[in-house]
Amino acid sequence: MSNKLFVGNLSFNTTENDLNDAFAAFGTVSETNLMMDRTTGRSRGFAFVTMGTPEEAQKAIEGMNGKSVDGRALTVNVAKPREERPAGGGGRRDYGAGGGGSRRRY
Repeated sequence: MSNKLFVGNLSFNTTENDLNDAFAAFGTVSETNLMMDRTTGRSRGFAFVTMGTPEEAQKAIEGMNGKSVDGRALTVNVAKPREERPAGGGGRRDYGAGGGGSRRRY
């Protein structure tokens, strides 16, 4: 099992310090990463918390999943690896008119 946990359904008022304090009851918190919206600077409502050991991570899941923090029942589970997505949004790209290349006239 991984040490990295996904924490969802967070209140927009929850801070990284709030998460550190809550998860520290289950062991050593080695990293907390609250996801922020680039445009608004506001929380996106989820975070990743890395615990010191897999055993601590399991205890944190058991203790925090469904627990209310800032009025919201948290979803806590093992973080899944990020899926690869195609760059640029996929789809056909049209770079404008014109054929390039040379045309010989005989």
